[in-house]
Amino acid sequence: MHITFHGAARNVTGSKHIVQLNDGTSILLDCGMFQGLGEKTDGYNDHLGFNPLKVDYMILSHAHIDHCGLIPKLLAEGFKGTIFCTAPTMELAQILMLDSAKIQQQDAEYTKRKGHPEEALYTEEDVMEAMHLFKVVDYNEEYEITPRIKFRLTDAGHVIGSAAIHLTIFEDAKQTQITFSGDVGRYGDLILRNPQKFPQADYILLESTYGDSLHKELEPIEDALQEIIRETCITNGGKVIIPAFSVGRTQELLFALNSLELKGRLPDVAYYVDSPLSEKATQVIKDHPEEYNNRVNKIMEVDDDPFAFKGLKFIQSTEESIALNDDPRPCVIISSSGMAEAGRVRHHIRNNINNAKNTILMVGYSEPSSLGGHLIRGDHEVFIFGERHEVKARVCAIKSMSAHGDYEDLLRFLSCQDPAQVKKVFLVHGEYDTQQKFAERLAENGFANVEIPYQHQKIELE
Repeated sequence: MHITFHGAARNVTGSKHIVQLNDGTSILLDCGMFQGLGEKTDGYNDHLGFNPLKVDYMILSHAHIDHCGLIPKLLAEGFKGTIFCTAPTMELAQILMLDSAKIQQQDAEYTKRKGHPEEALYTEEDVMEAMHLFKVVDYNEEYEITPRIKFRLTDAGHVIGSAAIHLTIFEDAKQTQITFSGDVGRYGDLILRNPQKFPQADYILLESTYGDSLHKELEPIEDALQEIIRETCITNGGKVIIPAFSVGRTQELLFALNSLELKGRLPDVAYYVDSPLSEKATQVIKDHPEEYNNRVNKIMEVDDDPFAFKGLKFIQSTEESIALNDDPRPCVIISSSGMAEAGRVRHHIRNNINNAKNTILMVGYSEPSSLGGHLIRGDHEVFIFGERHEVKARVCAIKSMSAHGDYEDLLRFLSCQDPAQVKKVFLVHGEYDTQQKFAERLAENGFANVEIPYQHQKIELE
């Protein structure tokens, strides 16, 4: 048996891992799109690194594009197996992939007009074809794929429907337990339940995005939002542009802003969510209150919609989106994507980055090569749609809004495990420097055998 790492290997995007049994049966864990890797991005997305015809089954941890975004391409290249996931993940994956297909087509048309054309990876029709292969599995239900392969999903607390995947494989008269963490959420999340405990594993594929960071040292989210909006919009008369992933981060922002309104502290300006996808994703999240934590359930006793507040408007049409840039009045614009790599938010940044009155507020992790990564790093010039722009707007970050756990959260996630029984931990979904530091911390906590796979590395299991 072996595992091959075809994505999220020494970086934080393009999650794809294949577990292959001795008889050749292959199980793909996630099939994510690469984002924000500069010139390497297109090449990684064009070539999966494996033959989809030889993949028998797929299990999807959650619906973010860096975990599900290449599923239509997987099918187009021959995959015909079943894709297992939770119900919210299936619902969100459909709308996210449809949106991705639409954005790819729009960006391809835009770049073609600018003289440096890019091709879309797949169409909306490809997405709908892929949805026929999805099968819903509930949390904590042991599902038998074959008599030799079983799995269980547990709540990972990252986004609605997110799951850690626990494989039980019977081979050569022995049983092997493999856990793939997916993305691990934070304990004490604004909206979601804590990550669940899981059965003892022999091998663990563990995300490590914030393996060298602590979130709790940072200021409270509501206070930071109120201060940035008040200073930018009320004092300076500018706009706050917030790149935010449509699933998870946008809803956390709306929840925090709603909380400010309930406390009488919300600055009186217009608030726009400029992402048709975000409105659809918010509705999916509203449809699954069973995944909310106790704090949200208590708020819903006095407020039946914790994601809505005075002054909030969802923008649908392209014309409405363009009009926001022509309107000089102060406002807050929340728009995807979170790394500012695609979609309408790039247009908003381009149109507001040259004005010192404005603020670009980053609210989650950005891969260093992405536009968001360049902004967080403090670059004085950035390229947007191939054009150079001077950064005059203020750039701020609320790192504590990340849906990824910090190293204490990750260690708590592992606390249900006996380190002596874990044969190896594979660190995925993290930058290499961060992973090396986290590996040292894991060793201090008893996980002596830690490996950091590189792209397309194949590793035999004992």
